[in-house]
Amino acid sequence: MNAVLLKWVTELGTVRPCTSCASLNEADLYMRPDVKWIENKELLGANLSATLLSIYRNRSNDSRQFYIELHKGVGNPDFKHELSYKQLKFPDPGFQLLALYRFWNIVEYWSPYRDILGEDWNKVLVEFIPKIALAKDRDEYQREMMALIARMHDGHANLWSSLKVRPPTGDCELPVTVRFVENQAVVFGLETGAAAKDSGLARGDVITELDGVPVSKLVERWTPYYSSSNDAARLRDMAMSMPRGNCGKASVRVRRGPEDLRLKPKRLSNDTGDAFPTHDLPGEAFRMLSKDVAYLKLSAVKAADASHYVEASAGAKGLIIDIRNYPSEFVVFALGSLLVGSDTPFARFTVGDLATPGAFHWTEPMSLAPDKPHFTGKVVVLVDEVSQSQAEYTSMAFRAVAGAVVVGSTTAGADGNVSQFALPGGLSTMISGIGVFYPDKKPTQRVGIVPDVVVRPTIAGIRAGRDEVLEEALRQVLGSTTSSDEIQKLARPSAP
Repeated sequence: MNAVLLKWVTELGTVRPCTSCASLNEADLYMRPDVKWIENKELLGANLSATLLSIYRNRSNDSRQFYIELHKGVGNPDFKHELSYKQLKFPDPGFQLLALYRFWNIVEYWSPYRDILGEDWNKVLVEFIPKIALAKDRDEYQREMMALIARMHDGHANLWSSLKVRPPTGDCELPVTVRFVENQAVVFGLETGAAAKDSGLARGDVITELDGVPVSKLVERWTPYYSSSNDAARLRDMAMSMPRGNCGKASVRVRRGPEDLRLKPKRLSNDTGDAFPTHDLPGEAFRMLSKDVAYLKLSAVKAADASHYVEASAGAKGLIIDIRNYPSEFVVFALGSLLVGSDTPFARFTVGDLATPGAFHWTEPMSLAPDKPHFTGKVVVLVDEVSQSQAEYTSMAFRAVAGAVVVGSTTAGADGNVSQFALPGGLSTMISGIGVFYPDKKPTQRVGIVPDVVVRPTIAGIRAGRDEVLEEALRQVLGSTTSSDEIQKLARPSAP
């Protein structure tokens, strides 16, 4: 095999001695590449090892490359010329292996988080060679690629082009939204209309079985195909998919208080796709919950209105910023600058090195610079498992505000600008392209934004229509002298 590889490498042409050779820049180095394997003569043989070492040592210092650039201003990789081979006919073990090797190598040399995979990436490669090479059709190939991608534990990484083959499969859905609460699958909301009413399902029902299979077994069966950075995000995504299945009547067993019910709701066609969940208040982006409490949800925020939000909050004791969603616009600096009284660092990045793939370097911290109008009250930030990526970055910025408090539960743990690339068969995936850390270099990936005050919804609260996370935010602003009844009333205003 080594002779075959040597012949192949040699036929690609001789690498000329460089006049300006690249070398690893040790300044602000976070992670160095693992290239010791090319020195292993027992593994590669003396000739192949020497050839690879010569290629590596004579790599050019020129930052221009054919396959990869770094995005300007950010630094995440742009994989420019990876072919997708859209017309591929399955099975094709050669191209299927190409998909495996392409993904594996991109993670090995361009993932800023490869040091926290929690897996031996070399062993993962060996494990998936037969699984992917021997996949007998397109669907099996896609599912095996999903299982591979899930092993890098990056919530940005998935086989985004192929989610229809991820279990559970089917063209129809139950007319409900599901959320894992107290480690159980709970009916969190019902769609409007007759279908939801006729389903017999109610808000707060604990789903224990679907079509005769316990939910615990479904979670175990589906887990290998769900790519996520942590358990909270994995269960979030499973909950989004759980209503899906074959069209027509389903069999659902639920626990409703002391009752154990078996229901036969219908799964109906859903042409809208899976909308990313939000757990914020319905209605406008900004409102005054009382004269003392302003509320802003980022799922409908406008960066151009940042000054208006702060002016409208003048005199309030606190501003609750709800990021239990994905921000509609990027407001980190437009809004964050109005919340700080001095230059405030909130994040720093690690960025890849074009001259030495596999190396990542620290950048200088990102900071909020103060601007007017300035909000002087308390800032409370709400987060949970749907807070991901830009939502997490925004949370980091606003938690840096003096006196700010983060309330809720651990976020999805997937941060950093994404880098997309194609895989054989016309498939599409991505990875987190830069590393995102706190200014003191503490990690966020897989960890998420850990709240200062941990509050999670309860099944009893869902049944009662309460928002227990928002209630705690109100307590943070109004103090302990405000009654629970008044807090609950403020947390459930009528939507405008």
